[in-house]
Amino acid sequence: MTTYFSKDHEWIAVEGGTATVGITQYAQEQLGDVVYVELPEGGKALSQGDEAAVVESVKAASEVYAPIDGEVVEANDALADEPAKVNEDPEGAAWFWKMTVGNADQLSELMDAAAYKSYVDGL
Repeated sequence: MTTYFSKDHEWIAVEGGTATVGITQYAQEQLGDVVYVELPEGGKALSQGDEAAVVESVKAASEVYAPIDGEVVEANDALADEPAKVNEDPEGAAWFWKMTVGNADQLSELMDAAAYKSYVDGL
């Protein structure tokens, strides 16, 4: 499994033709206590950059964008009942959705972990 990161602070872990998407540790730290998550429905077609989900915290509401093209195959429904999981494990159990990899070439536009760390350090 290979994980990539976007400048909008999404992570995408790719395994074969499926990818899992969520927000980064940095993003959840900026948000603070997450109180609500709105996820995309299965079957929804996404294009790179589309607003796919919304995460609300005590501080703000933020959009979560599709890092690549693809179709949603599953949403993490556990987050609807327990949105605080995003604060506990944003880059693990609190993934937002799984999708098909519609255009693998778009992955080259994203950052690896080292590049993302440098990017965040510069903010």
